[in-house]
Amino acid sequence: MYRVRLWSVKNARSLEWFYDRFEKVLVALHPVFERVGYQRLEAPVALLERWTKGFLFDCQMCGQCALSSTGMSCSMNCPKSIRNGPCGGVRADGHCEVKPEMRCVWVEGFAGSERMQGGKAIRVIQIAVDRRLEGRSSWLKVAREKGQSRAAARLASKESSNAL
Repeated sequence: MYRVRLWSVKNARSLEWFYDRFEKVLVALHPVFERVGYQRLEAPVALLERWTKGFLFDCQMCGQCALSSTGMSCSMNCPKSIRNGPCGGVRADGHCEVKPEMRCVWVEGFAGSERMQGGKAIRVIQIAVDRRLEGRSSWLKVAREKGQSRAAARLASKESSNAL
């Protein structure tokens, strides 16, 4: 798993490209997801997400994925669960003080972010992890939030054009 995780960071740009397209599909499916019911979809989608992201990123299924902001390095793999940058214990060779055999997830994250078009996003402070969302699908969360936002924007645009 560790080797695949390192591969994912090295291929962060390609994975970013793929996820950008995947996210557009998810958001386009929002009306379908609403009709079926997000709650009904949660278990099967979370299982697929756990398998896919678990293999590629050693994902911990926090429910608030930040991979696109952290150079495709899951910050939840930090033994200290540090969500915003490395701790003071990163060794001179870039390895973790808690697990010396592992490179710091943040050292890897910064390397991955340099490969990405949206690489500056690593400098954005992430909110604390809401443990109530653990095990839930972040894919469905994105589809719901962005789908509702786009639907609201279309409705507002329609209303403003009708008012003219």
